[in-house]
Amino acid sequence: MPLEKGNKLPSRAEVPAALKWQIEKIYANDDLWEREFAGVKEIGAQIAGFQGRLAESAQTFYQITVLQDSLREKIYRVYAYASMRKDEDNTNAHYQILTDRAQALFVEVSSAASYLTPELLGIPEETLARFFAEEPRLELYRHFIMELVRRKAHTLSVSEERLIAMSGEVTSAPDDIYSMITNADLKFPSIKDADGNEVELSEGRYIQFMENRDRRVRRDAFETLYGTYNKQRNTLATCLMSSVKKDIFLSRARHYPTSRAFYLDDNNIPEAVYDQLIEVVHEHNPLVHRYMRLRKEALGFGDLHMYDIYTPIVKGVDIKVSFEEAKKTVAAGMTPLGPDYVKALADGMDGGWIDVPENLGKTTGAYCASVYPGPPFVLLNYNDSLDDMFTLAHEMGHAMHGWYSFKHQPHIYSGHRIFLAEVASTLNECLLLDHLIKKATDKTTRLYLLNHYLEQFRGTVFRQTMFAEFEQIIHAKVEGGEALGADALSAIYHDLNVAYYGPEMTVDALIDLEWGRIPHFYMPFYVYQYATGFSAAVALSQQILKEGAPAVKRYINFLSSGESKYPIDTLKDAGVDMTSPEPVRMALEVFRTTLEEMENLLER
Repeated sequence: MPLEKGNKLPSRAEVPAALKWQIEKIYANDDLWEREFAGVKEIGAQIAGFQGRLAESAQTFYQITVLQDSLREKIYRVYAYASMRKDEDNTNAHYQILTDRAQALFVEVSSAASYLTPELLGIPEETLARFFAEEPRLELYRHFIMELVRRKAHTLSVSEERLIAMSGEVTSAPDDIYSMITNADLKFPSIKDADGNEVELSEGRYIQFMENRDRRVRRDAFETLYGTYNKQRNTLATCLMSSVKKDIFLSRARHYPTSRAFYLDDNNIPEAVYDQLIEVVHEHNPLVHRYMRLRKEALGFGDLHMYDIYTPIVKGVDIKVSFEEAKKTVAAGMTPLGPDYVKALADGMDGGWIDVPENLGKTTGAYCASVYPGPPFVLLNYNDSLDDMFTLAHEMGHAMHGWYSFKHQPHIYSGHRIFLAEVASTLNECLLLDHLIKKATDKTTRLYLLNHYLEQFRGTVFRQTMFAEFEQIIHAKVEGGEALGADALSAIYHDLNVAYYGPEMTVDALIDLEWGRIPHFYMPFYVYQYATGFSAAVALSQQILKEGAPAVKRYINFLSSGESKYPIDTLKDAGVDMTSPEPVRMALEVFRTTLEEMENLLER
C-alpha cells in the first residue's frame, strides 16, 4: 500500500497501518508495559537483596546470575517499546515521558545491581572453578562470567560502581538534548523543487534532494540545511563537547589511558584495528581524489562542490523503487544465501517488522532494534529511491542477524556487538548490488550501478573512516586539555574533508558544520565499525558468490553465533581476520577495479 505523496509530511495518524511496524507484538498495550515496568522494579529489588551473598554457594551464585539475565532481558524490552513509540513521533509527550521513565528505571536497577561485578571479581578463581563444578547449569554462563573477569582491572568498588550507575541519566544528557534539538525542535524552511514547487525540507528528504539532477535544487537544499544548523552551531558544539567530556570521565574513572581504549575494550577489539583502518584508507585516498576527478568530468562542471557528490554521474537513469518492488528485489538479491534465509526475510518484510514512511516528528534515518525473543523491528524513512532500497536491505541484514541469533542462542548470548552487526547489514547490500548488476542489460544502467557501488565505498569506508579520525582527533585534544568550540571543530572537520576528497573538490564552508548533524558522534568510537564491517562484508560476499554452500554455511553459523564468542573470533570462524589490514586493503582493491571499470565504460 503506497503512501500518497504530497508536499507536506503526513502526521503519524495519516500513515496506513500496513506501513507501520507492529510494536504491539512487544506489548499489546501500555498497561502491559506498565506491568512489566513494575516487574523489572521487583527483580531489581530482589537482586539488591542478595548483596554480600554472591560467594555464599554455587546455587546462590547461579540464582543471582539467572536473575541478572532476566533483568537485562526485561529492562531492554521496557526501554525498546517506549523509545520506539517515541521515535514514531517525537512530539508525542506521552511516549517522551515513558522513555524518560524507562531511562530512570534503567538507572535505578543498574544501581541496585551495580555490586554484582565487583563482588564477583572478589571471589577467588579457585572458588569460581568449584562453583562451575558443583552447579552444571552455570556452564551456560561461563563465557559471560569470564568476560567480566577479563576486565577486572577496570572494575571499581561496589560503592564506586553504584555511583557510575547512578550517573546514567546525567551522562546520557548530551545525546538526549541533541536528539530533541535535531528531531523535534529544528525546523527547516521549504525550498523549490525542480518544477518550482515549494517543498518542505527535512533530514529524511535531504538525500533525495542531493540526488536531484538540478544543481540549483541541490545547492538550495545544501545551503538551507546547513544554514539552519549554523543557527544552532554553538549549542550543538556544546552538546558534542559535553559528550566527549562524558567519554573521558567514564574512561578515566575506569582507569583506561584514553576514551578510545575504553570503548574498544568493550568489544575486546585491539586498538591497532582502528589505527590500521585509518592508515590503509589514507594509503588509498588518492583513489577518492581520482573518483572526484571522474565525477567532475562526467558531470561537466568546472568545479565540484560538496552538494555535487550524491547526484548520479550517469544521465538518463532515474531509478524509482516503490516499497513493494523493493521488498521483492531485496529478497531476490539474497538468493545466494539459500531458501531458508530468503523465506524468513520475506516473511519479516511482510510481517509487521518495518515502519516504512517518513511522518511528522518521526526520528530521522533508519535503524533495527532486535527485541528478544523477537521479532526484530526496523525503522525506515522510505522515499522510493535506490538508496532507500539499499537501506531496506541493510536494516533487514541487521534484522536477520537478530532473528538467527534469537533462534540459536539463549538470551544471555542473543545479542551481537556492532563490530559484527555491520557485517550482516552490509553483506546484504553487496549481494543486492551484485544481483542488480547481473540483471543490468544496458551500458547506462550498469554505469549507474557501478556509480552506486563507488558511492557505497565512499560513504561507508572513506567517509566513516573520516568520521572515525575526527572522533579520534577531538577526543585526543580534549584529553590533552584543549577546549574546542564550534570554530575549532569546524576547522578540524574542514581539513579532514580537504585531505579525503583532494584537490578536485571545492570544500564549501558550510560542510564544515556537518559534525553538528551526525548522531553517531554521540555513540563514541562507533562509526569505524561501519568501515571494518563493510570490508569484512565484501570479503564474505565474495566467498559466498564464489564458493557457494560451504561459505553460506559459515555465514549462517556467523549469524547464529550471537555473543557466544568475542567478535574478532566469530569473524575468524566465518573466514575473515580483522586483526590484519588485508580485508580493508582487499575491499579497497575492489573499489579500484570498480572505478577502473567505470572509467573504461565512460571512455567508450
